[in-house]
Amino acid sequence: METLIKELNEFKKQLPKEEMVKLSDDLLNRLYSVYPFNRFEYIISHLIANHVIDMQGYLRIRSEYLTRNKYLHLFEIAPRTFGETWGQRHLTELVPEFQHPTPLLDSDYKGQYDLWLEGIRVEVKASRAVKRVSGATLTEKALSSNSNAKFNMNFQQIKPACCNVFVWIAVWRDKIDYWVLTNKEVEENRYYSHGQHRGNIGEGQLWIKDSNYLEFEQYRVQVRDLYQTILKKGRKI
Repeated sequence: METLIKELNEFKKQLPKEEMVKLSDDLLNRLYSVYPFNRFEYIISHLIANHVIDMQGYLRIRSEYLTRNKYLHLFEIAPRTFGETWGQRHLTELVPEFQHPTPLLDSDYKGQYDLWLEGIRVEVKASRAVKRVSGATLTEKALSSNSNAKFNMNFQQIKPACCNVFVWIAVWRDKIDYWVLTNKEVEENRYYSHGQHRGNIGEGQLWIKDSNYLEFEQYRVQVRDLYQTILKKGRKI
């Protein structure tokens, strides 16, 4: 969003003075927005009408914005749906060999983990990188991977005893990270906080922030390597 705002502000400087008044911050802040009509649509329509940009220029701006924000729509999903539904579905699309566990596959299965892969119990956790600010929607706080802003990603309700391998999915506006960790690597991680909820023994949470993000680089896995990495880590346990 920052890149788009900066680019449009440069274009606004080419407008006649009387048109600049129509795009003042004061006016734009008072502009009533209803999807898909908002301040950006209002600015761009003025730029086109005043021949500052043509249709090709608009299509270029649009294409570059979509490239920078191809996962922005994932920040609009409700938290529970994002974590429990989207995350698991996304992973099974990437690794079709995954199966949804049942007592037939695992006689001890009672809903304590998410996916089954050739005898390996896998728990999926997903989170989104957002600015550490209050009073804004997730979409407004969504970050690109090259941002210098401080951010939080919280992986909650972690129960190392209930699975062999964790797959953590971290969503940015422009990319998705995948980390694969054994239950031991999670439990022994210095950022793992035991006891997320009072009385919940064996359950904790882990915060990945701008301050410790690079420390998890050793667990990052490319999409093409997810299947083999999960098998390799899971079979060592």
